[in-house]
Amino acid sequence: MKIAVVAMGKIGLPLAVQFAEKGHDVIGVDVQQRVVDEVNKGNEPFPGEAFLDEKLKKLVPAGKLHATTDYAEAIPGADAIVLVVPLFVNDETWEPDFGWMDAATKSLAEHLTPDTIISYETTLPVGTTRTRWKPMIEEISGLKEGKDFTLVFSPERVLTGRVFADLRRYPKLVGGLSPEGTAKGIAFYQQLLDFDERPDLPRPNGVWTMGTAEAAEMAKLAETTYRDVNIGLANQFGKFAAKHGIDVYKVIDACNSQPYSHIHRPGIAVGGHCIPVYPRLYLWTDPDATIVRTARQANMTMPQYCVDEAAAVLGDLKGKKIVVLGASYRGKVKETAFSGVFPTVKDLADAGAEVTVHDPMFTDAELAKFGFTAYHIGEPVDGALLQADHPEYKDLTPADLPGIKVLVDGRHVVDPAKWDGVKVIVIGDGEA
Repeated sequence: MKIAVVAMGKIGLPLAVQFAEKGHDVIGVDVQQRVVDEVNKGNEPFPGEAFLDEKLKKLVPAGKLHATTDYAEAIPGADAIVLVVPLFVNDETWEPDFGWMDAATKSLAEHLTPDTIISYETTLPVGTTRTRWKPMIEEISGLKEGKDFTLVFSPERVLTGRVFADLRRYPKLVGGLSPEGTAKGIAFYQQLLDFDERPDLPRPNGVWTMGTAEAAEMAKLAETTYRDVNIGLANQFGKFAAKHGIDVYKVIDACNSQPYSHIHRPGIAVGGHCIPVYPRLYLWTDPDATIVRTARQANMTMPQYCVDEAAAVLGDLKGKKIVVLGASYRGKVKETAFSGVFPTVKDLADAGAEVTVHDPMFTDAELAKFGFTAYHIGEPVDGALLQADHPEYKDLTPADLPGIKVLVDGRHVVDPAKWDGVKVIVIGDGEA
């Protein structure tokens, strides 16, 4: 097949590589010329994705994969088009911003030729594939869905850094606008993916039919919204435990020893492209989901909660030197999407603290682009808030942060026994 992949980002590019490895001819489309140029040189345009660079260096010279900024080059004659264009959410209104996706959809529709299957993999509000993309593509292309082209939704379910492993591990969910469309989507992805055996699943691992695009859209929103709600509950338990001298981690481990309990861990923030965003997409079409809304709002208060915990030890934070450990939204990933570092720094600054940021994965110049002042291990501080669970932070001691009086461990990383003379506050650990 000739397959066009629209958006060569941290998900789209590995997908394009996966399809090319299965023997198909793949052309990637991206608006960034730098990304296109790097891909066509056989170089990964961003670091951190396991096996991506070595795969590019084989596939690009072999002519199985190349990239372009021109839809007119990529779309006509394609057997399939897969879109992984970012969808943003307004921070204030929580409404989806379809700007980039609308632009990409209009561009592909202008060049669409018959007998093409189009699959959206970007997470969407329920109903978007049928009520937004179908009429838009039909109007612009003059073609009819179900007759001239097939439209399906198949959500990406992978994490950056381990995309290729996740593609094998998790079932591929597919839903179309008709039974015939769903069947075509199933057949399409069966030619692209291989799967690990999963005896823990209720049916064999592979491409799973969801019946409709709406069911597939909801499945992705539900799995991520569940995690946000679960973390919100864990944070509630953690706050209560801390007040009553209880170690919530012992409680959670005890609960999860029973197979019907799957309580997550409390933490300073919920970051990344998915968990803090997709509950808002769900709420856009289900505004009465009070549990979802309450959890999302509660999780957004955790950075301030941690700042208040530090202030309870240090008193007025005005003029105090505080370092935030970790700019990434999670450990071992060089990515700041919706990272807790941003509200944590803001809340500290609003309290008058002199705030610095440390992250072993970022240079001083990279941190400066975010408006942060870089911290260097060994510089005097009054306090620290651990925001990302980078493995390097497990080995920190008070000698690394001279003068430190309080460490708020927002990720349950450090060993309090190593911090003699320092007040260590672990979210949910009433014994710390």
